[in-house]
Amino acid sequence: MQTHSSSVVAIKATRALRELTTREFLTVEEYLRTLERNGTVLRRANPSHASLQNAIREVVEAVTEAEPESVEEAKKHTEAVIEDVAARVDSGKHRAAEEAANYLTSGSTLLTHDYSTTVLETLSIATKMDKQFEVYVTEARPRYLGRKMARKLAELEGIEPTLITDGASGYYLPEIDEVFLGMSCIVDDTLYNRVATYPIVAAAYQSGVPVTITGSAAKVISEGFVFENEFRSPSEVTLEPPDGFAVKNPAYDATPVELIETVITEEGPQSA
Repeated sequence: MQTHSSSVVAIKATRALRELTTREFLTVEEYLRTLERNGTVLRRANPSHASLQNAIREVVEAVTEAEPESVEEAKKHTEAVIEDVAARVDSGKHRAAEEAANYLTSGSTLLTHDYSTTVLETLSIATKMDKQFEVYVTEARPRYLGRKMARKLAELEGIEPTLITDGASGYYLPEIDEVFLGMSCIVDDTLYNRVATYPIVAAAYQSGVPVTITGSAAKVISEGFVFENEFRSPSEVTLEPPDGFAVKNPAYDATPVELIETVITEEGPQSA
């Protein structure tokens, strides 16, 4: 959860439920209780991952509502639902990347933040379409996942990546044609994404630089989900014990959707 995108986490968590199909259960009721209990544990592992929450909930509800008559039937249905849900999460991300690749204009200078597998796949697909981009990548402190993004982009022919500090994003905005970001989720009118997204988007909005967000439609939620931020270890910020001061390390921040120009999912580009 600290080094992978929310879509990857959702797929891995969903497939982790398959382990239950290898255990022995005396009754269907016992199996369903165990499935629900394990699903709850996985969902609590990161309440901020909307796609994880939705995927796990869908598996548990689908198996329970099927009212299986035997443990074996319940296990087979669990395996089928897991693969269906995982495939749709993965397919949604891939199709969103295809839509975004078609949307981006070749020759643009982009700014991206953190490590997003959807953004990476978008640019990979775009280069196969003979599109070329200069890409500024923020480090995404304090875990520096932007460095991983820069290394991956450097492997793509047609991409010229430049790694910058988070605080330098405003300095380079005059050179940027478009800010292009992934997303953890959009809930109602708020984008939740890796911390430092908000100041980047706000500065871009103030500077007249369009902001485009891409990700699976499963991450866009209108109701039934309350985002819970994650506060990570202070040791990520400073290795020295704090003496006389506190250290706060939120993983995500909240950005008003009104600052964003376009949201691209597998359903295509839409005005935010």
